Amino acid sequence: MTTDRIVRTFTDYFRERGHELLTGATLLPPPTDPVLFTTSGMHPLTPYLEGRPHPQGRRLAGVQRCLRTTDLDEVGDRTHLTVFEMLGSWSLGDYGHTRSLRLGHELLRDGFGIPPERMYATVFGGDDQVGPDDEASDTWHELGVRVERTGDDNWWSHAPVGLCGPDSEIFVWTGDPATPPQGSPTTDPRWVEVWNHVSMRYLRLEDGSLRPLRRPNVDTGMGLERLATVLQGHDSVYDSDLFEPWTRLVPPLWDLDEPSLRLVCDHLRSGIAVLGDGVRPSHTGRGYVLRRLTRRVLTTLWRDDPSRTLSDLPTELLGHTLDRFRQPGGTERVRDVLLDEERRFEKLLERGRRVLGGSRFDGPLSEEDYRYLHDTHGLPRDLVTTLRTP
Repeated sequence: MTTDRIVRTFTDYFRERGHELLTGATLLPPPTDPVLFTTSGMHPLTPYLEGRPHPQGRRLAGVQRCLRTTDLDEVGDRTHLTVFEMLGSWSLGDYGHTRSLRLGHELLRDGFGIPPERMYATVFGGDDQVGPDDEASDTWHELGVRVERTGDDNWWSHAPVGLCGPDSEIFVWTGDPATPPQGSPTTDPRWVEVWNHVSMRYLRLEDGSLRPLRRPNVDTGMGLERLATVLQGHDSVYDSDLFEPWTRLVPPLWDLDEPSLRLVCDHLRSGIAVLGDGVRPSHTGRGYVLRRLTRRVLTTLWRDDPSRTLSDLPTELLGHTLDRFRQPGGTERVRDVLLDEERRFEKLLERGRRVLGGSRFDGPLSEEDYRYLHDTHGLPRDLVTTLRTP
């Protein structure tokens, strides 16, 4: 099942059940939001989940592009991405958690062809404030899906204070299809989470207490790249059709080991998406995230061969990414920004090598040295570490 077909199956399913489709917002939150980038499908809907009426009604579904910087150091393994797409459905005070779980089960079983015996659900087991989520447990038992109770892993919160509630995560067995599934989601990593259904029932206050919402909501999120990996039978998100042009065109261009290849593909793809939403490299904020992504790519490329350049990057990859994230604008504009950032980084490296070559920095660096190098010469700590690594 191709990624495009997965999206159509998802959106058609919810539209046929009375959900209005959202077009998918930019990576950039509104100016009043302190967060740099949209991090989840529910992020743009926060005011409506808190009670404001949504202009499109009380049943919504859509595809939202997201960016998370918290996983940057994990990129290179088989699951983590910086920019990704989230399939989501929402009930704003309409149907409840049980209905949401039944919808999810039906779509996975009938729409995506996943047998119930290859599903496992986790539910909130309760704590000293809230009892166990028996509603979710009973629903899964009725549907013939095994259930595992957990603690904090099945309690969702957007922040230390604010919206929160128990969630139920649906896992799919990715082990050998010829053998029965084994273990449970907390004991066997071959159970892969594909969909989280959150029952937003509470508002956590500053003192830690919980206040029930006057209008409970349901928020679900399913990572498109991870779902595609599972449905297409791959072990890594980089093997899915979303990354096919990257894994086809980049290896002949630059000889990289597997983790480095994944990092380069992810960071370039993410940088193109950020550029497509109008961000430009800078020393702070969103622009610094874009700059860091680009410089991590260049550091990886130049580690083995300083002659490598982003000017060799095929235009097909720029266009494929912009089209994937539904972003207007030509590829030349994106290429120009990337090449300009490459030139800036080359100059910074030259300056850094001269500064660090001085006798002051012969031995181990102190925190004062790192502050001086950053404040006086514009050399961030990670770059200094890179330049001093043999």
